[in-house]
Amino acid sequence: MSLVGKKFPNVTIDAMSEMGDDLRINVLEEATSNQQKVILFWYPKDFTFVCPTELHAFQDALGEFEKRNTKVIGASCDTNEVHFAWLNTPKDNGGIEGVTYPLLADTHRQLANILGIVDQDFEYNEDGEETFTGSNVTYRATYLIDETGKIFHESVNDMPLGRNVKEYLRLIDAYTHVQKHGEVCPANWEEGKDAMKADRTSTAEYLAKN
Repeated sequence: MSLVGKKFPNVTIDAMSEMGDDLRINVLEEATSNQQKVILFWYPKDFTFVCPTELHAFQDALGEFEKRNTKVIGASCDTNEVHFAWLNTPKDNGGIEGVTYPLLADTHRQLANILGIVDQDFEYNEDGEETFTGSNVTYRATYLIDETGKIFHESVNDMPLGRNVKEYLRLIDAYTHVQKHGEVCPANWEEGKDAMKADRTSTAEYLAKN
């Protein structure tokens, strides 16, 4: 079930800073209290394969997110201790040393289960006993949250598929344009390109030029 258009869940979760500080982060409050957008991206597991490439890609783009008044938060179901160990592992050894944004440690899967992004299924065997299947880690889910706490984008990738960080910057630009100008953004819109008014005339004019 999609959460787009709804408030982000009001849940406070353990987190780890790059300096080894134990934190408690409420993503909804990060957006509303600080009047900023938030990008929350979930990855399956620390010390894995595609995951460090994504964490470094978000770090490389951190300045661009900051220009857009957007806070970056990573998340998995690993513990704070495992996060800190990975943060202290060099990049050339598969680690995420140099990542400076906080990482949620949703070890009880409280928030991940509310969002419905955990790879898990519960079934019953022929004796009526409940059995568990699945990896019990999260998919590569991404949420963009505005200054009111509303989710304006969500996407979920399967485990092997890394994200395109530039697309989230484009989406933030588009949503900010909508907020500022009250226009709508057509397919493949980028900053500086024409947007449209939400009416037939404007759509026809845009299509005639494009």
